[in-house]
Amino acid sequence: MPLPIVFIHGLIGSLQFPELLRCFAPGPVLAPDLLGYGALRAVPPAEVNIPAQVEHLRATLERHFGDQPVHLLGHSVGGVVAALFAYKYAERVKSLVSVEGNFSLKDAFWSASLARLTPAQVEELLEGFRRDPAGWLARAGVAAEPALLRIAECWLAQQPASTLRAMAQSVVEQTGPAQYLEKLREVFARRPVHLIAGARSAAGWDVPDWARRAAASQSLIPHSGHLMMLESPGAFADALQRALQSG
Repeated sequence: MPLPIVFIHGLIGSLQFPELLRCFAPGPVLAPDLLGYGALRAVPPAEVNIPAQVEHLRATLERHFGDQPVHLLGHSVGGVVAALFAYKYAERVKSLVSVEGNFSLKDAFWSASLARLTPAQVEELLEGFRRDPAGWLARAGVAAEPALLRIAECWLAQQPASTLRAMAQSVVEQTGPAQYLEKLREVFARRPVHLIAGARSAAGWDVPDWARRAAASQSLIPHSGHLMMLESPGAFADALQRALQSG
C-alpha cells in the first residue's frame, strides 16, 4: 500500500476537488480543511494561525493514518504550514512537496498586503472577489471556463474574511524572521523536498539558490500559473507522481 499523500491548501480555497484527487486513486489521499476553512470556518480568528494549523494537521494525520508517515504537499501559504510541520514532526513526513510555497515575504506579498488591512477592508475585498469570480480567476491568469468558475465560487466561499486576515498576519509573523529560512534548511537536510511551479509563475517564486541545489526534484507545469492544479490537474498530478517516485 502506498503512503498517504496529504494536500495542504493555500490562503484561499481547498484542494478537495475530484479532478485532482481522482488522479491518485486508489491510493490514500487527504485534503483536509485548515482551521477557519470549510467545515471549520467557524473557528474564531484568534485561534487561526500557522502554529495552530501545524497542531491541527498533526491531530488530523493521527486520526486518519495513526503514526504512518505521509507525503506532504503544501501550496502557496499551505507550503508554510507543510514546511513547519515537517520541521516540528519530521518523523511523520516521508517527503515534502512545495508547490510555490512561501520562502520569504517576497512570496507572501499578498499576505503582507492583507495583513495591513482592517477587518472591514478585507471583508470588502473578499466580497468583491465573490461578486466577480471570473475576474478573480483572470487575475491569476486562469480562463473562466464553466467548471473552473464553479471551483472558484466554491473556493471563495470556503473561508470568511476574518480567516484570511488572521492567516495573512500569521504568515508575515512566521516567514519574516531569519529563523524561518533556518528551519527550511533543516527540513531540506532531513527529508526529500520537491519543488513544483507553474511555467508562467515560476519566475516570481523566491526560491533561494541553496534550496534549488538541495531539492530532490524540480518540476514546471507547462501553460500554467500559480493555480496550476486548477488549470492542468492531469499534468500537475503527473509531475507530483514523478517527484514522489524519484525519492
